[in-house]
Amino acid sequence: MTPADKPRLAQVVTDVMAYYRQDATAFTLGIWWEAFKGFELEQVSHALTRHATDPERGQFPPKVADIVRLLQGTPTDRAQLAWGKCLDAMQRIGAYSDIVFDDPAIHAVVEDLGGWSKICRSTYEELSYLQHRFCEAHKAYTRQERFEYPRMLSGDRSSDDMYRMKGLKPPAPAVVGDKEVARLVYKGGKTGGKTVMSLADFSTKQLERAK
Repeated sequence: MTPADKPRLAQVVTDVMAYYRQDATAFTLGIWWEAFKGFELEQVSHALTRHATDPERGQFPPKVADIVRLLQGTPTDRAQLAWGKCLDAMQRIGAYSDIVFDDPAIHAVVEDLGGWSKICRSTYEELSYLQHRFCEAHKAYTRQERFEYPRMLSGDRSSDDMYRMKGLKPPAPAVVGDKEVARLVYKGGKTGGKTVMSLADFSTKQLERAK
């Protein structure tokens, strides 16, 4: 949303609260705006409708956390989706390519687990334990306001110097997920190291598109 949408969001929230016979104070409306300004108004309106029609939760007025859960899922939901994305890339792309995901937390987790090439070489018997470690770490990272992550995950390929000696350009990293968000993930990092970034550095709308 843009600042021009702020009155429209306030009206939507006010109407919803009126449905539950509650008033929407200026303080409450300010919280709603800060929580959802990264989304499209239509997304928030749809989530409010889903809440109101839910047989269990819909009996009570929506809280910000209720709508965040509908729009983003729980940390466990996001971790499982991230693991599925990572596992697919392990099988489809493999250990010999550099890779950039559209989720900075995946980069941080994979780095902690020993790197891209190492997890790609995990045996079938190791996958269950690896999944558990991955998901727990992913939840821990996404709960933090800021965390470190490498701008890309390096695969087992020839060094860039070898390509330059042959007059060739090093291969571009494989991109997994939303290309625009992945570009921001890559742009925010540093070669051969980590950089401190925040999930807030990526718009909520972009992270939602990346799921």
